[in-house]
Amino acid sequence: MELKEKILSSFMAFEEKIADVNNDLHDIRTSAIKHFENKGFPTKKEEAWKYTSLNAILKNDFSVFPKKENTVEFADVKKYFLNEVDTYKVVFIDGKFSSHLSSTTHDGLDVCLMSSALNKPKYKMYIDEYFNKIANKDDSLTSLNTAFSQEGAYVNIPKSKVVDKPIEILYFSTGSEAALMTQPRNLILVGENAHVQIVERHQSLNSNPVLTNSVTEIFAQKRAIVDYYKVQNDLQTANLIDNTYIAQKQDSHVSVHTFSFGGNITRNNLNFYHQGEHIDSTLKGITIIGDKQHVDHYTLVQHATPNCESHQNYKTILDGSATGVFNGKIFVEKEAQKTDAFQQNNNILLSDKATINAKPQLEIFADDVKCSHGCTIGQLDESAMFYMQQRGIGKKEAKALLMYAFTSEVTNSVKIPELKSKIARIIADKLGVNMGFDL
Repeated sequence: MELKEKILSSFMAFEEKIADVNNDLHDIRTSAIKHFENKGFPTKKEEAWKYTSLNAILKNDFSVFPKKENTVEFADVKKYFLNEVDTYKVVFIDGKFSSHLSSTTHDGLDVCLMSSALNKPKYKMYIDEYFNKIANKDDSLTSLNTAFSQEGAYVNIPKSKVVDKPIEILYFSTGSEAALMTQPRNLILVGENAHVQIVERHQSLNSNPVLTNSVTEIFAQKRAIVDYYKVQNDLQTANLIDNTYIAQKQDSHVSVHTFSFGGNITRNNLNFYHQGEHIDSTLKGITIIGDKQHVDHYTLVQHATPNCESHQNYKTILDGSATGVFNGKIFVEKEAQKTDAFQQNNNILLSDKATINAKPQLEIFADDVKCSHGCTIGQLDESAMFYMQQRGIGKKEAKALLMYAFTSEVTNSVKIPELKSKIARIIADKLGVNMGFDL
């Protein structure tokens, strides 16, 4: 049975198991599964998926639900956490919440589960107002996630609350299934004047194939500050489709850093929607891959209001037969006067077989704006390599230093020191050197 047919045949059983058919969510889920049934999985015939094919992935016989609940000991996954600093933790094993690995709270803020938020009356007002409100209902994979939405992280930061420590959201796949598909759903609500730092990671614990179809909705109210970090350093049998939707109100600041180092096929859809003046949006990313890995960044910033800024900066290093895609779009509506939008995409190819497909886009309907975009594709600077080797630096170390410098513009803006050090160690490992220092 093809994966699409397996999914459709599983939907009724899923609904009966987790929801009252009279529940308000029933209509949302039913509409979503119908949309997925009509559109199916995206193909390269769609412009937005022109350079990314899912055909090879979909040939796997994925289990839609794990057959049993699995436990993982902390010692086995300790290295994936920010151990140098105390954090709130929301941890899932094969899509199921792991209470013994988690550290959640209801003390002045909600760091808990989507299953609680979706099914308990005390959360109904928040679900009615925010759930599935900015997610793209025309996107078939977002619709698929909505149809099966049940578990994930629910974070609600109240007005004027500065969260005292970072929040980690971690999804582990044990590989107990021959192949597993998971569909986590996150909802992040950040109140007026509130401030939060969040780190999200998806990690396989063995080499059985995994397909993760994740959706996150983030709502930043007036003057809220949100720093969101995505660490993607999975095994080469793991596939991730990550859809993130962000709505910002007046004077809010939201930054998303995406670090793509591992996995087989990774697709990041990152969408910002402006709903007030004096908004600042930051999108930054580093991609370092090799072999036959594939990473696709698809970004959208919709400037709909005056006096707002957005800044995009993506760095890519490709080796082997790796393929990178950057499709960045800035859309400035007629009302969005005084917009300041910047987009930069720089790429280094270390192999003749590596491929980059870059498509920066500006659509501007306002006449008083400052918008720019740039894209470069090249190799390491041979003269700089020669200069360092003349001063006693080995070729391998010189090459690594240049690539460190290339990525530093992004890593320097990471605001969690412990995460910054972890990213630096991952980069050094990807480059195959021990630099002896952190970025």
